[in-house]
Amino acid sequence: MSRVDQGAAAMAEIWRGGMLESTHLGHAVICDAQGVVWQAGNPDAVIFPRSSCKMIQALPLIETGAADAVGLTPAHLALSCASHQGAALHVGMAGRWIADLGLDESDLRCGAHEPYDRDERDRLIRGAEAPCQLHNNCSGKHSGFLTVTRHLKAGSEYVEIDHPLQKAIRAATEEVTGETVAGWGVDGCSAPNFAMSLTGLARAMASFATAREGQGRRASAMARLTQAMASHPELVAGEGRACTELMRAMGGKVAIKTGAEGVFVAILPEQGLGIALKTVDGNSRASEAAIAGLLVRAGVLDAAHPATQKRLNPVQKNWRGVETGEIRLAPGFL
Repeated sequence: MSRVDQGAAAMAEIWRGGMLESTHLGHAVICDAQGVVWQAGNPDAVIFPRSSCKMIQALPLIETGAADAVGLTPAHLALSCASHQGAALHVGMAGRWIADLGLDESDLRCGAHEPYDRDERDRLIRGAEAPCQLHNNCSGKHSGFLTVTRHLKAGSEYVEIDHPLQKAIRAATEEVTGETVAGWGVDGCSAPNFAMSLTGLARAMASFATAREGQGRRASAMARLTQAMASHPELVAGEGRACTELMRAMGGKVAIKTGAEGVFVAILPEQGLGIALKTVDGNSRASEAAIAGLLVRAGVLDAAHPATQKRLNPVQKNWRGVETGEIRLAPGFL
């Protein structure tokens, strides 16, 4: 297996005092239903998609009938694909979801971490409370996992690689990427994360983009998840986050999702396109600039929108508000 940095292209640059200070390398692929239509770097680079593949991991939630059996709404489906802030909105919804299943926070297997949302973090501090697993940015995904596990009457340790749920996710991953998984690792939330080529990930996103309800079980599931994400951007990430702000800027027409270590994907239903990118150094400022640039290129994001300008070639300031430089897309990237 080749190193992820082999064949990488310059993706974003940091300038300070009129000089190039840093360069972020990466790979990016755009696919349609027939295959690759544009690429930068090495489209065959094998990566861990991390949280960018949550919509793939959510396919069994719908395809097994579990979602409809308990009456999940599009908002629930959006939360199942989320890497959320742990705000009261997210924590409350995940808590109610698993309570409605007759389960509680202890049934989750994602682990606890401090919420990214400042208001919720400060509330916990003032109340001398410890964060719980509902604050984990993946608690929505794990609520979906619990829903499937309960529906299948499978074992409680749903993050184990040989659990029926994870076997179903692996099968779905191979089917939508069109390739055998290249390996697997344990993600931050303890669930397996299946490695794939960047082209495979973009191909999967193109499959989501071309899927329509009524075209079969898989297509209907894909279409429902895509629409749920695009319609509920506040649940997919949270206030101030790129996923939420950029989806709002595109008016619910495109679904996008970030993943740890500089991964980003986009689903463009009207264009029938899927986008996947990865920064070699895992830097999110570069991946956010790159996805914004590619969405502008695709004609779905206004370059002048404040949410775009916040990520695409933004001015850098220090703690006193003094302008120190800027982030630029690397020449030739687009």
